[in-house]
Amino acid sequence: MKFFVTGVNGQLGHDVMNELSKRGHEGVGSDIAEKYAGIADGSAVTEMPYVGLDITDKDAVGKVISEIKPDAVIHCAAWTAVDMAEDDDKVEKVRAVNAGGTQNIADACKLIDCKMLYLSTDYVFDGQGMEPWVPDCRDYKPLNVYGQTKLEGELAVANTLEKYFIVRIAWVFGLNGKNFIKTMINVGKTHDEVRVVNDQIGTPTYTFDLARLLVDMCETEKYGYYHATNEGGYISWYDFCVEFYKQYGLDTKVIPVTTEEYGLSKAARPVNSRLDKSKLVEAGFKPLPTWQDAVSRYLKEAQL
Repeated sequence: MKFFVTGVNGQLGHDVMNELSKRGHEGVGSDIAEKYAGIADGSAVTEMPYVGLDITDKDAVGKVISEIKPDAVIHCAAWTAVDMAEDDDKVEKVRAVNAGGTQNIADACKLIDCKMLYLSTDYVFDGQGMEPWVPDCRDYKPLNVYGQTKLEGELAVANTLEKYFIVRIAWVFGLNGKNFIKTMINVGKTHDEVRVVNDQIGTPTYTFDLARLLVDMCETEKYGYYHATNEGGYISWYDFCVEFYKQYGLDTKVIPVTTEEYGLSKAARPVNSRLDKSKLVEAGFKPLPTWQDAVSRYLKEAQL
């Protein structure tokens, strides 16, 4: 198969390109930068074709996708700076990327009749209660600009195409970019104690594992909405930090605090990020390994 992948300078897009290469698929990567800007780790992604592309430019998107003629587009590109998205002067830019850019890609996919896989987020829900969110739930009440614009991206895909996958993920970490593990290990090396929220509940997602599942999906016609995170149970950010500090060998004290006590964040965060992943198994897809196992493998690869 031939794939076109957006956002390959980020954590997930980088791993998707490597997964395509491993399987012998043809892949063309893109991002807004003129050149590929991933980690210099000898990964196969650096050997794959790359196209600089601004997804908010409708004509450019249409031209690139029509020329490449992929069998599937995996759309990883997004504005993901959640707090910055709340700034008055950034809202329309965020919407142009997450909603408008996604609409441009969906329109281009429709013209050449190819599959599209869109990465979404638990932030499309209001994050209340304790019940896990199911993939086909339509009780959308995003708490912040990021969640609202990602929801608009979902609707753009679902209202434009028939051959689509919408995959909601949460708490992402990977080798190629910034993430919670990298940040907190760096902080832990220079502090005796750290404060981490313990009332936001979810499950982490390792991009290396997720990339395999996304390619698995695109090799099928099992379209629809899915939730995908690592297995291993629902935890808090506090639990997550305690575990990777232990695995890394840091004895920094982790102090649990509520979201209110922590403060700082400009954007409201969902308290309940539990995602029900049972639909994956029902559709015949292989679940991701446990998050604890994922952390172990990540730490060996990341060399933090």
